[in-house]
Amino acid sequence: MSADPAHAPAPAAPGTATASLPRHRPVRPWVLMYHSVARHTEDPYDITVSPGRLDRQLRWLRRRGLRGVGVAELLRERAAGRGARLVGLTFDDGYADFIEEAVPLLRHHGCTATVFVLPGRLGGTNAWDPQGPRKPLLTEAGIRAALGAGMEIGSHGMLHLDLTGTDDDTLRRETEGSRLLLEEVTGRSVRGFCYPYGTIDHRAVGAVRAAGYEYACAIDPGPLTSVHALPRVHVGESDDSLRLHAKRLLHPLRRRALPSGPTAPAAGAPRTGAGR
Repeated sequence: MSADPAHAPAPAAPGTATASLPRHRPVRPWVLMYHSVARHTEDPYDITVSPGRLDRQLRWLRRRGLRGVGVAELLRERAAGRGARLVGLTFDDGYADFIEEAVPLLRHHGCTATVFVLPGRLGGTNAWDPQGPRKPLLTEAGIRAALGAGMEIGSHGMLHLDLTGTDDDTLRRETEGSRLLLEEVTGRSVRGFCYPYGTIDHRAVGAVRAAGYEYACAIDPGPLTSVHALPRVHVGESDDSLRLHAKRLLHPLRRRALPSGPTAPAAGAPRTGAGR
């Protein structure tokens, strides 16, 4: 791999996010969605990016004066009127390869990221993917190592369930319960949530807000777009520089701007979003 000329040290762990965003112009923060980083041959769900591809994608960002950061830092900087050159980096599911493959590359390029983990499956595998292949998930030690490397830890729910089809007790356990358990593991506040499969409805978003999260990531939340339903763009192995350039240009056309200030989605809003 060729080296990026901008070798900035990894920034410190992000601080408090805020739900208030600038009001003077539409805000459409660019947040990229990754999953697993590994050398692979089998990938039926298009969730794996090779280390070499991730290295080239991060180098592409840096050459354009952009820097990847965790979502809490991205929102905090945007709320302060800064951060126009920041890009949110997220890694769903909490795969063990985040520590082994992603963290060294992120630090090499002076970036941070948010990794959304499943505290009900620590040290387990992605059993929710029927076609496999099976991938190990982070342990408690792996989560602490990610924090030590300056990364943000967020919740992906307890067990990777579609929240739109759960009963009230399960919904509370997946949102509030997962946050409390992760805070026991990390000793820090957990500010962000990520909806499994990207599927959301008014009830799921309301539960995430009630659980005390400052933000939540979706995929394409449509009319539910808010700081508790942030749009993201999937990034895969096929995303070379041309595809990344196209995705960056299309983002403000394909995704809604965030409402100014903290807002909740309208009652009765439809179930929306689809993905991993």
